[in-house]
Amino acid sequence: MRRLLIAASVVFCLGAVGLVVAVAMVVSSLSAPRDEPTAAAVTSQPTCPDVPPVQIGTISVPAGPVAGYCQDRLVNAAWIMEAAKAQGIGTHTQAIGVMTAMGESSLRNIDHGDDVGPDSRGLFQQRDNGLWGTYEQRMDPYTAATMFFTKLVRIPGWKELSPTEAAHAVQVNADPDHYTRWFADAEVVVAELTARTTP
Repeated sequence: MRRLLIAASVVFCLGAVGLVVAVAMVVSSLSAPRDEPTAAAVTSQPTCPDVPPVQIGTISVPAGPVAGYCQDRLVNAAWIMEAAKAQGIGTHTQAIGVMTAMGESSLRNIDHGDDVGPDSRGLFQQRDNGLWGTYEQRMDPYTAATMFFTKLVRIPGWKELSPTEAAHAVQVNADPDHYTRWFADAEVVVAELTARTTP
């Protein structure tokens, strides 16, 4: 009987020790620092239609994705770049234009506005206030971009402005930092399309 009691006590003690170890392991795993998810894990690239390149001016626009954008939107970025190049504007400022359209319309040539600007139209959401031409001009990507850059280069000291400040000076939106998060993607798009440009 005594041996049975001793054996039972040993088994109980071993079980208790095992339980303590298991609890300690769980607590340790919960309190241990965790790796932050990478950008790739958070933002997945879209699956773009398998289509041939489209020629926009001097730029051969790929199917994509490039910085998360497929050809239908990359075409609009190409029009923005072509409008800038026609004014002798380099790639840094081209990226400002692309960034602005990303922030305004996600590079979509949309035929509607929002609560703040119900009369806004096009890539840059330019308003029907007499400053941005006709409806047809605002809905034409090349012309809309031309109007954007024309206004930008007339702003005193525009070259010293940060990308989002430059965009804000043209668009006169509520938040001067609104466009910041799109500039890196705009640079990627401009670099890729520049690499696909023929002289």
